[in-house]
Amino acid sequence: MSRSFASFREFYPFYLGEHSNTVCRRLHYLGSSLALVCLATAVVTGNAWWALGALFCGYGFAWVGHFFFEKNRPATFSHPLYSFAGDWVMLRDMLIGRIRF
Repeated sequence: MSRSFASFREFYPFYLGEHSNTVCRRLHYLGSSLALVCLATAVVTGNAWWALGALFCGYGFAWVGHFFFEKNRPATFSHPLYSFAGDWVMLRDMLIGRIRF
């Protein structure tokens, strides 16, 4: 059963709870970082295929983390927009040291 959230602020603690496994968080970090590299490459080269690579990197690494290490269902399936935002907020929080990875 899918939970309902009134705001992203309410959703984010739930999102972090779904990422308690260190390997899962590291895979998210890697996938999000590679997605940014792919997007930058798409812009610089003008080749839109790199944008597709960004999707595969971002979601591919994250889903491997969830299915094999976290052993849960990615929030993307029930809360796609909040989950997408959560990926980037969590990446920022990891980069500034707020979350260990």
